[in-house]
Amino acid sequence: MLIHFNAILLGLIEGITEFLPISSTGHLLIAEQWLGARSDLFNVVIQAGAILAVMLVYRHRLWTLATGLGRRENRDYAAKLLVAFLITGVLGLIAVRLGFKLPETVVPVAWALILGGFWMLGAERLAARLGPGTRITWTVAIVVGLAQMVAGIFPGLSRSGASIFAAMLAGTRDRSAATEFSFLVGIPTMFAASGYELWHHTRHAAAGAPPEHWAALGVAFVVSTLTAFVAVKWLLGYIKSHRYTLFAWYRIALGLALFGLLRLGCVH
Repeated sequence: MLIHFNAILLGLIEGITEFLPISSTGHLLIAEQWLGARSDLFNVVIQAGAILAVMLVYRHRLWTLATGLGRRENRDYAAKLLVAFLITGVLGLIAVRLGFKLPETVVPVAWALILGGFWMLGAERLAARLGPGTRITWTVAIVVGLAQMVAGIFPGLSRSGASIFAAMLAGTRDRSAATEFSFLVGIPTMFAASGYELWHHTRHAAAGAPPEHWAALGVAFVVSTLTAFVAVKWLLGYIKSHRYTLFAWYRIALGLALFGLLRLGCVH
């Protein structure tokens, strides 16, 4: 019973934080201090639940792209999504293999939260000065792919936050357009990560790895999917008339709180 309660809480946290630019890693790190650590498979699969929610939110956009590849603008947009995904996947895998990924511990995550918050504040102001722009260019696609790769190396930076503001600074000043491209690129990226982790778990399950609690994983997946659906729908409405400034200050406050909890010995 406790296992399922903890799974529900972790699913809620993942669903709320995965696509808000506040770092799901940072929030899950805090939660796991009291709820217990989860396997990499658990964390990646509940992220896949959040990605499924994005597919549901953007189902009409995805259907239009899939059935309208005969139109040049749809082929162009799909090709840019593919390029951003390949940059993220290939360079991210190389970086991990070379050992460039920082540990998901309190200190680096707290610093990433704080620095990422100030980055968002500065990026919002700079993007506002650069003038209007709604097109997703090839430069935007490449920069978004690089930003997602960097976010994968620095836990706590926030994949969505890094890619959204990279798109805005690279030429897509419209927050809705930048957010949509970032979220759509996240679909193949996170599903690929989930597939890789599932393959890795299956490969090493017979080598003495602790068994996965599949029922709890299923509960967390469903909760994450439902919660992320609500969170994304709310965010898309919010950014039509608001900047991301509130999230930036929240990140800074959370990072400072993490350092405070670390000093008090409440996290480690």
